[in-house]
Amino acid sequence: MTALDGKIAIVTGGGSGIGQAIARRFAEAGARVAVVDIAAGAAFPCDVSRQPDVLRTFQTIVQQLGAPDILVNSAGVAHVGNVEQTSEQDFDRLYAVNVKGVYNCMKAAVSTMKDRGGAILNLASVASTVGLADRFAYSMTKGAVLTMTYSVARDYVAHKIRCNAISPGRVHTPFVDGFLAKNYPGREREMFEELSRTQPIGRMGKPEEIAELALFLCSDAAAFITGSNYAIDGGFVTLKM
Repeated sequence: MTALDGKIAIVTGGGSGIGQAIARRFAEAGARVAVVDIAAGAAFPCDVSRQPDVLRTFQTIVQQLGAPDILVNSAGVAHVGNVEQTSEQDFDRLYAVNVKGVYNCMKAAVSTMKDRGGAILNLASVASTVGLADRFAYSMTKGAVLTMTYSVARDYVAHKIRCNAISPGRVHTPFVDGFLAKNYPGREREMFEELSRTQPIGRMGKPEEIAELALFLCSDAAAFITGSNYAIDGGFVTLKM
């Protein structure tokens, strides 16, 4: 319960889903958490795809809470479709949030961490390392997130900044419920069970389970870990491929 005592953490996409679970878990562990989200009513409203917004938001956080010790990049959007079904607008939207948003936030955070050290955690996906059907644009963005993670870890290891990634499989979030309601009206339960079975463990993950791994990687218990990608996918990658 005290793993993050005295730490200041920024969690993007902290208003729902995995980001919200991480923000809550970090607060339980003693951190002062800045919840950054585009949704109205967020503690620190921000469009991560816009660098001026990010810089202003980070400046406000530093003024109100202090310089961040931890950054979790959880803000992201999803898309279903192959290359032919992906419009230029779809592609640009996913790039703006999932790739440029992570870049914007890391750029802002690194400048405040360089003299003190810190931990950065990026939410990648199993889609960053294996081919998933009908996830062309999403896979593109998550592959970029993973390689940006490696690059920042290498460039700033001497500055005592650790940078790691988590690659979840399917996790039961509001996005999943919305996707099923839109695409399979009346068959939501059936399709939920079918999607759950794609994980060898037989179910989807819970946001709280992702949050536990995030807590470990951002705590001092993981001080020897940087430049790593952790699958948390119910065996999806190693047991099915």
